[in-house]
Amino acid sequence: MFLNFFKKSIFLGFAAMVLFMMIGCSATTRDLSPDEAIHYDEGYDFSDKKAIVSDLVESLLNKPPLVSRLDDRPVLIIYGVANRTSEHIETDGITDDIRQEILQSGKARFVNKVQRDNIQSESDYQYGGNVSAETRLQRARQVGAEYMLSGTLRSIKKKQPKQFRLTKRTLQYYSLTLELTDLQTGLIEWTDSTEIVRESSQPFIGW
Repeated sequence: MFLNFFKKSIFLGFAAMVLFMMIGCSATTRDLSPDEAIHYDEGYDFSDKKAIVSDLVESLLNKPPLVSRLDDRPVLIIYGVANRTSEHIETDGITDDIRQEILQSGKARFVNKVQRDNIQSESDYQYGGNVSAETRLQRARQVGAEYMLSGTLRSIKKKQPKQFRLTKRTLQYYSLTLELTDLQTGLIEWTDSTEIVRESSQPFIGW
């Protein structure tokens, strides 16, 4: 009788463990606001992108040369943000958001550098004999950029020295610097930077 009770206890314990694992491994999803700051660790994420883009665009739009050009909209070209971190970060997302916010402000226009090859291909097609002279685009009418926007994303990661502690702490630092260069003179007309510093704490033992 004791043996049967012992076997039942083992079986029930095993069944409870399997059920617990199944419940714990089940996936759940929920919708989040894109404006909500959410960080799963100390690393760079979409919340950081929104914060640094917002800070630098506000600075650029409220300082010369953009703030002094009330009569027209200067033409800019983006030459990207160099990733000087140790992480794989798609900096195109940063420049895309910067361009979108500046365009929506109405204070500047942008040369579409990414689509230059496609623009040239379409121009060649239209002059290849298949498009009427009345409707094809006019060559040598593209607008040249006045300013070049570029930048650098950097990071520094510091871990807590090895000592006996119940948790380990990591300090992560990010810095994004942008600069606006006058293509006629080669002078930097505006530059600014924004920083993010985040500390994470993780227990040595846990899931």
